Amino acid sequence: MAQEAPREIPEGAYSVVAQVRAKPGKEDMLRAATLPLIDLVRGDPKNLIYFLQEDRAKPGHFIFYEVFASQADFDAHNAMPYVKDWFAKLPELADGGVEVMRMAVLGKPKK
Repeated sequence: MAQEAPREIPEGAYSVVAQVRAKPGKEDMLRAATLPLIDLVRGDPKNLIYFLQEDRAKPGHFIFYEVFASQADFDAHNAMPYVKDWFAKLPELADGGVEVMRMAVLGKPKK
């Protein structure tokens, strides 16, 4: 079943690729804490694209792909209570916290 088409991506959009790895034995707990983010972030009108992925070969290794129109929109997203609550759980669940790559979306989508 095809998903809803992504919102239009403006030129200069702000993208983030991030990863977090569960501490040994905490894979299920980190997954349970992280899965609710899907609906919450996708429901944020400032979020353009959000994907949460888990490595099939290494359960508990999660990759996030997020696109916002601007860095200000991304910063506002990180200030949301549900994001702060998730980050607060990481010292117990994650091995080394979150590694974030801040990316620029290149090229304008063709219409």
